[in-house]
Amino acid sequence: MIAKIKVNKSLFNDIYIEHQLENEAYYQIYFGGSSSGKSYSLAQRAILDIMKGRNYLITRKVKGTIRGSVFNETRKAIINFGLQDHFNINKSDLTITCTINDGQICFVGLDDVEKVKSITPIKGVFTDIWIEEATEIIQNDLKQLTKRLRGHSDFKKRITLSFNPVYKTHWIYKAFFLDNWQDDKKFVKGKHEGQYLTILKTIYTDNKFLDDEDIINLTNESDKYYYDVYTLGNWGVLGNLIFNNYRVEDLSDKIKQFDNIHYGLDWGFDPDPFAFIKFHVDNKRKKLYIFDELCINGLTNDETIPLVEDKYDRDNIIVADSAEPKSIKYYKYNSKLNIKGAKKGKGSIESGIKFIRNYEVIIHTSCINTKNEFSLYKYKETKDGQVLPIPVDKDNHLIDALRYGCEDLNRGKWGW
Repeated sequence: MIAKIKVNKSLFNDIYIEHQLENEAYYQIYFGGSSSGKSYSLAQRAILDIMKGRNYLITRKVKGTIRGSVFNETRKAIINFGLQDHFNINKSDLTITCTINDGQICFVGLDDVEKVKSITPIKGVFTDIWIEEATEIIQNDLKQLTKRLRGHSDFKKRITLSFNPVYKTHWIYKAFFLDNWQDDKKFVKGKHEGQYLTILKTIYTDNKFLDDEDIINLTNESDKYYYDVYTLGNWGVLGNLIFNNYRVEDLSDKIKQFDNIHYGLDWGFDPDPFAFIKFHVDNKRKKLYIFDELCINGLTNDETIPLVEDKYDRDNIIVADSAEPKSIKYYKYNSKLNIKGAKKGKGSIESGIKFIRNYEVIIHTSCINTKNEFSLYKYKETKDGQVLPIPVDKDNHLIDALRYGCEDLNRGKWGW
């Protein structure tokens, strides 16, 4: 049977028409603030898709939460479209079937493991998996779900994750965002494990269906964490993360203007990497721009020298970790680089951190390793969760290089 269905465009939010309805990337992520229309729009797409012949597996971590959330959202999409006559909604089995072509949506909780393993649509194979509130699941859940996208289909397979962001230490942030996301964008394209990936961020201003009271409730949130996450749709910052004063931006158009350039270097071979960082400091506006980096394992001094020389284009001194005087001496006599050892000393780590936190740090999009370290560098915690004023000596090689590079700027400012 062939049916021609007309759906009024006014029923959709514009941003999802542009970036979601015809999106065929294998991995699709829709995240952001509360009431941004993420689940509403994905339910709309699911209904239109199964009428085209796709099959959906829609899931949450706990089965008991499905009926009152994504299942009802999908039922509402059918009603809003006026398509009740073309769907069979089974409330006990949690399935929705299109009577025109037998396209089907199956809802299942990941706590019902056996059903996830055995569930299949009545016709064809699953072409889509949509994980609602994806921050509830663990990474192994996603790996198991991908196995459900097997079998031949004329449609491109897709895995969709939708959620409000939580903390940057979450596995979703590490897996999908570290190498792809740009803070100054709303929509980015990238890759994950060789497959195409898209990420769309939306907040309440992207949802035209909110009323004034909804908006007031969202914008009047007084808790900083909840405002950042649920109103502005940003990834939250844990209390023990050291830096929350940074953002990522494409600095390509600004680099030529940088004239107060500094360099830092942290020696390493393996497993600790050799780390070199290049940055510009705007003291008037209290901004620090990190726009080039090296973070590599297993190279000797002879092999790292040409790599650093290629990035060294000013007369400023490279300030390196003084723990390896032999390496500093070797660089002095075997390269064109002006280099010296950091003074370091008691309190220098805390002082360097305070200095960097006193600036707004802008990280170039190409400096992926620096961005990763800034999002993971944290203070130690006790077993009961109490934060200690002691940095964990991990995820800090480029940050250490940055501290060394800031040493001459910092000296005397914080009393060390």
